[in-house]
Amino acid sequence: MPPLALTLGDPAGIGPELALSAWLGRGGAAPLPPFFLVGDPAFIERLAHRLDRPVPVAEVDPETAAEVFPRAFPVVPLPSGASVTAAPGVPDPVNAGATIESITAAVGFVKAGRASAVVTNPIAKFVLTRTGFAHPGHTEFLAALSVPAGRTPPRPVMMIWSAGLSVVPVTIHVPLKDVPGLLTQELVEETATIVARDLRDRFGLPEPRLVLAGLNPHAGEAGTIGHEDRDVLAPAVARLRALGIDIRGPLPADTLFHARARETYDVALAPTHDQALIPIKTIAFDDGVNVTLGLPFVRTSPDHGTAFDIAGTGVARPDSLIAALRLANRLAATEACRAEATPGGAEVIPFSVYAGRPAPAGARHFDPEDEL
Repeated sequence: MPPLALTLGDPAGIGPELALSAWLGRGGAAPLPPFFLVGDPAFIERLAHRLDRPVPVAEVDPETAAEVFPRAFPVVPLPSGASVTAAPGVPDPVNAGATIESITAAVGFVKAGRASAVVTNPIAKFVLTRTGFAHPGHTEFLAALSVPAGRTPPRPVMMIWSAGLSVVPVTIHVPLKDVPGLLTQELVEETATIVARDLRDRFGLPEPRLVLAGLNPHAGEAGTIGHEDRDVLAPAVARLRALGIDIRGPLPADTLFHARARETYDVALAPTHDQALIPIKTIAFDDGVNVTLGLPFVRTSPDHGTAFDIAGTGVARPDSLIAALRLANRLAATEACRAEATPGGAEVIPFSVYAGRPAPAGARHFDPEDEL
């Protein structure tokens, strides 16, 4: 496959230095898939020198990146030839153009078949909006880039993946008081349908298992603690099951994430942002991966922000970026196998250590009331 396209992110954040750390750990028993960074080669060289990282930087094009990758860090210059002048920890709108151009170019490389997937480094939206960036966020910008100008972009769905748990928040960055009004049956059905489709097509799961957490304590207790679970979530689950999607719920969120419960599903959907992200950041704080479902190309990202406060100090851990690179490569490979028959009719095997695993001996169906 072609190499992965890694974006620059905000150059004043930790993204570029994590890319250097990832490249330094490219070998060993579990080598990293080849990737290239879309950015300014001179800036990356200066950053490596500043951090005292022994990283040779090579200016390449996407077609030569994989060949160069074992011996040098491959950087594809920004199409405009723009220079980056960022100082670690000092966000500056002057570099917003380079951040946006890196994302645009990376998507273009994937759409042209010159890269297999996009892996994005963190951006700071407040820096971009000062220069007129009109999109609500990083993901919405990627969705807009995925279609020709003027076309309605697909609806992206954020999934946070780890080897032990994967979650999808149905509502994301909105005030908690607004969630009941936003949580419609249509939203739940659309989200779950996108999740189930991508689990089949990209994760290689023929029959993905979903669960939906309740909004209210004890999933509303038949309407005695709020009506949303009974009147919105339960009908959505019934409709999805009628369409052939294996989903259960709404189930009490407080008993949905312990180890025995996690054995019974592949992805947990949750009505609110924190319901989903608190458990996964407890279980997989360093190596969770943000995966965007619903796009016509594979996109992953480390599950953290720009961390301007520690940028340039060399203490940032690359675990999440490394996991994002590995996952992007695996998803792209699975999708490629499904797109064209593999030699000899080889079966696509789910790669995840949690997805589709057989139930352990003596396992029984999880009753969400067990722990109450």
